[in-house]
Amino acid sequence: MDVVTLKRENRAFRGTRGVSENNRSSGFHPAFLDKKTGRVEVARFSDGRPAPVHVISYLPREWATSIDTDGSVLRLKAGIISGFVRDNVFYTRHEAAEL
Repeated sequence: MDVVTLKRENRAFRGTRGVSENNRSSGFHPAFLDKKTGRVEVARFSDGRPAPVHVISYLPREWATSIDTDGSVLRLKAGIISGFVRDNVFYTRHEAAEL
């Protein structure tokens, strides 16, 4: 997963709750899931504040397969997926879009 993948997903889910702009008012927060471990991380800015959109730059380094010279994550390992958290439950983009 990388920025190109996120853009492709946003195009695919345009007009549905599978994108942040369409589900934010329902309490969804952009997040990522490591399917292998079950670990969920909310998308965040460099200062730790939750981001309103999917940002991979500040996810755990152990999830990265490529890191920029400034330490920002550029690419995530296989098995990390984007989705949303609401009430401490992770939803895939497909699940959020169907609600």
